[in-house]
Amino acid sequence: MTPGSRDSDMRSPYDSVIFGMDGAVTDTDSFQVRVFPGTADLVQRLRAGGTPLGLVTVNRNTSELLMTVDLDGAFDVVVDGNVAETLGLPGKPDPAMLLVAARRLGVAPARAAVIEDTVAGVTAARAGGFGLVVAIDRTHQRHELEQAGADFVLDDVSELDLGVTRSDPWLLVYDGFDSAQETHREALTTLGNGYLGTRGAMPEHADDGVHYPGTYLAGVYDRLVSTVEGEERTDEELVNAPNWLPFDVAIGDGGWWSEGALIEHRNRRELDLRRGLLTRSTRISDGQGRVLRVVQRRLVSMDRPHLAGLETTLTPEGWSGQVSIRSGVDANVVNGNAVESRLLANRHLVDRTVEHLGDTLLVEVQTVQSRIRIATAIRTTLTGAVAQQVPEASPQVPEDGADGPDMVRFDIAVTDGQAVVVDKMVAVATSRDPAVASARDGALVELERADYGFAELLRRHVLAWQQLWDHFAVEVDTDDPVQLAVNLHVFHMLQTVSPHTAGLDVGVPARGLHGEGYRGHVFWDQLFVLPLYVMRTPVVARSLLDYRWRRLDAARQAARQVGQRGAMFPWQSGSDGRDETPRTLFNPRSRRWIPDNSWRQRHVGLVVAFNAWQYYEATSDTLWLAERGAELIVEVARFFSDLATWDEQDDRFHIQGVMGPDEYHDGYPDPGQGLRDNAYTNVLTAWVCRRAVESLSRLPAHERGGLSQRIGLQPDEADRWTRIGSRIAVPFHDGMISQFDGYGELLEFDWQHYRRTYGNIERLDLILEAEGDSPNRYRLSKQADVLMLVYLLGPSETLEVLTDLGYSVNTEDLARTVDYYLARSAHGSTLSRVVHTSVLAMLDRSTAWSEFREALDADLDDTQGGTTGNGIHLGAMAGTVDILLRTFTGMRMESDSLVFRPRPPGALRSLTYEIQYRTRPITVNLDQHRLRITPQTGASAPVHVVVDGIPALLGDGESVDFPILKPAPAVPPRPETAEGESQA
Repeated sequence: MTPGSRDSDMRSPYDSVIFGMDGAVTDTDSFQVRVFPGTADLVQRLRAGGTPLGLVTVNRNTSELLMTVDLDGAFDVVVDGNVAETLGLPGKPDPAMLLVAARRLGVAPARAAVIEDTVAGVTAARAGGFGLVVAIDRTHQRHELEQAGADFVLDDVSELDLGVTRSDPWLLVYDGFDSAQETHREALTTLGNGYLGTRGAMPEHADDGVHYPGTYLAGVYDRLVSTVEGEERTDEELVNAPNWLPFDVAIGDGGWWSEGALIEHRNRRELDLRRGLLTRSTRISDGQGRVLRVVQRRLVSMDRPHLAGLETTLTPEGWSGQVSIRSGVDANVVNGNAVESRLLANRHLVDRTVEHLGDTLLVEVQTVQSRIRIATAIRTTLTGAVAQQVPEASPQVPEDGADGPDMVRFDIAVTDGQAVVVDKMVAVATSRDPAVASARDGALVELERADYGFAELLRRHVLAWQQLWDHFAVEVDTDDPVQLAVNLHVFHMLQTVSPHTAGLDVGVPARGLHGEGYRGHVFWDQLFVLPLYVMRTPVVARSLLDYRWRRLDAARQAARQVGQRGAMFPWQSGSDGRDETPRTLFNPRSRRWIPDNSWRQRHVGLVVAFNAWQYYEATSDTLWLAERGAELIVEVARFFSDLATWDEQDDRFHIQGVMGPDEYHDGYPDPGQGLRDNAYTNVLTAWVCRRAVESLSRLPAHERGGLSQRIGLQPDEADRWTRIGSRIAVPFHDGMISQFDGYGELLEFDWQHYRRTYGNIERLDLILEAEGDSPNRYRLSKQADVLMLVYLLGPSETLEVLTDLGYSVNTEDLARTVDYYLARSAHGSTLSRVVHTSVLAMLDRSTAWSEFREALDADLDDTQGGTTGNGIHLGAMAGTVDILLRTFTGMRMESDSLVFRPRPPGALRSLTYEIQYRTRPITVNLDQHRLRITPQTGASAPVHVVVDGIPALLGDGESVDFPILKPAPAVPPRPETAEGESQA
């Protein structure tokens, strides 16, 4: 062990790690033997941390192979085919070779981890009693590897966090330390309440390149001007607010923990999802061998959104003497979580003031451009043995934080075995908050009202979380380990968008309140998030829609500036609704700034209209439709109606110069100039135009007249929307829907070559740009584009819209279209697998479960190569939960009815959750044989449901079972991936 976690790359919780050779270490399928990059990196980190390594293989030329890939000398013990022959050891699935490796390493199997890539290897490791068995799935055998006993099944070693434990569906546990995984762990252990989010960083660490403490306040943005390649650019981002975590310890007259003066032993972090509590336990010692046991518990209050707390329990082991602590606030922070942020101006906080008010420390700052005041007040109190033994001898001492945190210090007399408990109560307020005179007063008042300690703060917090789980919990019964991921996704969703959100003017930040990815901007993720709130807490859903409505004038102005009518919502939005989409992005592979034309994704406005209609369908809130909803839908229809041009030759409307959800194609035939007739944009335009007409028809005459007068609606506009809804163009090639006009003329892509060369190819745009190429040339996609239509509308309504547009498309044509694009996705967005799962569940549910498992793992395993450290992918998390609620049950809202077409995957034994439909609480239970729907007691009126075409009217507390049609296979195979599909 070494002082301070920055001095060591990795402290593994296991005493040794044993690798299998083929698949885990070397790629023998390629034209030359090479080491997998993720494996080489892990080996290097383990060796730097002093963890003994073993290698087990049946190969007899192991030394030559290891020299070829520069791993000679990397393994302390090698048990190969030669050793096995000499000792007469049987091969796998017998554990003999693995057990010999463990014995020669001098470790018990239970204290060793094994990394294998075959069913036989996993079976051997489990039979040998090894503490952790990790399977690397390179041959699409996830189910078989799990059945053989793998604790984790990953696509690549780079996804492996050796310290993670997932045995309890309500606990996410990390043991040890790994510098390569730290920002990932911090993001996944973030605590928040919809108003405030704080990453799970260790309190003694500042931003040092490994750790990144970050605190984010919903809706608090700021702009800074930077110079990039000689040109000025202005960027708005979610501000990294003052860090309230700092807590430091010194033993005797020694140095501080934060400065590396203390040695840390066996660090463990445990996130309790049910209670919203992060617990950390460790032991620290100084150079004289004095040991201090440290247990820290922290929360961000779901009961009182301005409050947070950190409780630290210090217990000396085997000695008595003095311990010093420092507790404070660090306002000297910048936005540096994302690579690009460190290349741009990133200091948003200025004008720091510090006040020591009795037992309270108050730190206040202001953002540079938006001039939002942020105040953080802390109160640090001590209880336990120290309060009895040295009541007067340890006054708090202010410490100036000119270049670091502002702190208060306590010198404490401690006694062997007697615990000292330090409570740090925190209150945060801003000048943006409602019902506060000032940020300073707001923080002080909140802290004053919380005239209790951490224990009471926790009790109230747990009760608030329990109420949320009562409404949002999703119970999944399956042999596969998915419940933890589902709970984790619901947890982070509620930490970003909670009932407290309803009182704020905020949208849905794509990366939550967990990091600075995408600068904290609001994209189209509301499309995936909103359904979960519409069906549980409609008031929160309405507040998210109101974020768009309050920025409707900005969208109208944006449309006018490009010569269009209606409202043009921006692809990236922040504080005031202007377009925040950067025009360049940094490619770390080529080290170049390259054009970013994603601002052409005008379809985000269609999502705004779609969500508004979905909210109305779920709530039947005609008053909201009259006051706000219809105006949103109509103004979006106006914009796309004006954007569409009629071609007399083919009697079709066309839309030019846009991008679809697939950001890999920004122009054809001219890159950067946008696409003509993106199918997703055009079909959804037709749908929205129809909803605009229907919205007006749903309004009472006086409300319709008032809206028409308010927005200057002309009599002929509805006629144009109706015509576009029946005559907009949709391109086809080879009998399938084309992603855009000209897509069928593109080249096929060599998936196999790029997967073998790069491994993870989810950012093909950056890979190809670094090679001097462009994805514009190929038939590939970053994520689902055409398939978004099936995801949003379902197969039936998609076919209905296409038919009404005059196209002859049947179910077989749609299925071929789905297969075509499934094989051509790089899954460069975590949303891609969400959409693919939903589409497969509707058309081919035998493969849907495997795709769902992949979607669930996106953030938990950080499958996109390090992006989760910049914040969770909120849309994907919400989307996976929505798959359980709506996709597998086939639930939709149609014609004042709750409609179900249940198609459970074979691996799903049962599913239970609660929704709210038009104020009526309903419990839904699905298994392989029946769907049970139960309106809860006290429901206001009967519920009209339709299940596979069978209508029913359900009364108060009445349960009705509906049989499931066509049960799925018991064990679904994994779907084919793009690899190997280049010949298609």
